[in-house]
Amino acid sequence: MLRLLGRASSANVQKVTWALAEMDVPFERSDVGGAFGGNRDAAYLKLNPSGTIPTLVDDSDGAVVWESNTILRFLANRLRWSALYPASADAAARAEVERWMDWQLGTFNSSITPLFQTLVRTPSEQHQPAQIEQHRMRAANAMALLDGVLARSLINRSLFVCGGALTLADIALGPQVRRWFELSIERPELTALARWYAGLCERQAFRNHVLSVPMS
Repeated sequence: MLRLLGRASSANVQKVTWALAEMDVPFERSDVGGAFGGNRDAAYLKLNPSGTIPTLVDDSDGAVVWESNTILRFLANRLRWSALYPASADAAARAEVERWMDWQLGTFNSSITPLFQTLVRTPSEQHQPAQIEQHRMRAANAMALLDGVLARSLINRSLFVCGGALTLADIALGPQVRRWFELSIERPELTALARWYAGLCERQAFRNHVLSVPMS
């Protein structure tokens, strides 16, 4: 049995639960982190010394994996889901997926996460409009970049970030892009991005594990 440790409202946890649902793999999830705590307990830190969520435990062989995008790659490799993550022999296709996963962590998160934390998790009386606008502009620039890539994909009749099928790149990006579309902010009109996101919203696994969970 696969056990996932992490609260459902975490975007990083949602990546993994969504991926598992797309793969039709059964799992158990336990609430850890945020208001639930537990991620600084000795037992948890023994599994994941960083104290972050999620952590995946495979009881079949005792494997423990943490860092959300690493968990995605682990699952696709172990379960041989080459549709989501190209085989290592296809180095170019795999690199295309991985670069968007890295971009999500290294570039997009640095803008959307501060924006989300300020608007959702910070009391309104502590909001600093100039700071919020700075975060919004950084996120908007990142979204404009992604929109441009998706617009070129649409010319080739490709509906996803890396071509004609859902991959780990889309799964890594989706939960955070959901925040972009649902936060109470001004958004530029990005047609290709909106079309891609609407396509994700039609997927049952995305609805069940991302859209149905309140942002908090």
